[in-house]
Amino acid sequence: MTERLAQPLLRANGLRKAFGAVQACDGVELDVQPGELRAVIGPNGAGKTTLISLLAGELTPDNGGIEFDGREVTALPASARARSGLARSYQITSLFPRFTALQNLLLAVQARSGHAFHFWRPVTRDRDLIEPAQAALARVGLSARADVPVAALAHGEQRQLEIALALATEPKLLLLDEPTAGMSREETQAMVTLLEGLKREITIVLIEHDMDAVFALADSITVLVYGRVIATTAPEAIRNDPAVRAAYLGEQESA
Repeated sequence: MTERLAQPLLRANGLRKAFGAVQACDGVELDVQPGELRAVIGPNGAGKTTLISLLAGELTPDNGGIEFDGREVTALPASARARSGLARSYQITSLFPRFTALQNLLLAVQARSGHAFHFWRPVTRDRDLIEPAQAALARVGLSARADVPVAALAHGEQRQLEIALALATEPKLLLLDEPTAGMSREETQAMVTLLEGLKREITIVLIEHDMDAVFALADSITVLVYGRVIATTAPEAIRNDPAVRAAYLGEQESA
């Protein structure tokens, strides 16, 4: 059995977040080790997207704390967390559709460097920008689509590009919210293959409904139900857990 590191890269301590009477996160505890791909699953309304928004700094917890890379980050805004190496992709595509794939990447690279994007400057000749942008495209298999407007990319390619945008910020950890949402079977398999390669290089927290993708990718799985963690363990143990099957997989225990 592989020995776990004592210090997690990401830790959530008793996170709570309510929206009116709805407790979207109810004392969530989460430790993610360096190099791990942790899947977070649960039925609709379980609090998964709320959790990832809390981790990314887009929501402020009512109670609890978040540590990243040995540092308390609970009070840091999303921009500061991104600069510290915590990157997020979204369930809904958030790209510039009239820009090419490469131009979208150039925006991300310039944001990482702290400079505004200047449309009137020949940025495609700036090697400090173009080289990391092209490298990010290559990592997700989109080099041949660099000059294609986002609006002309297939849905699966757009999701790959979103991951490239996150990678362009040179993150230590990726938060991925439903990366296979709306994909065909072929596109989903391409995304799984992409993530299989990335998990060897970077720590990932993955929210995903496609259970085939989850079981193909995850090192460990956390199950949320009504904002509470009901299990965190290895994929095979999750598959065979009666409480998880009843709550999420829709199966009933044998009489």
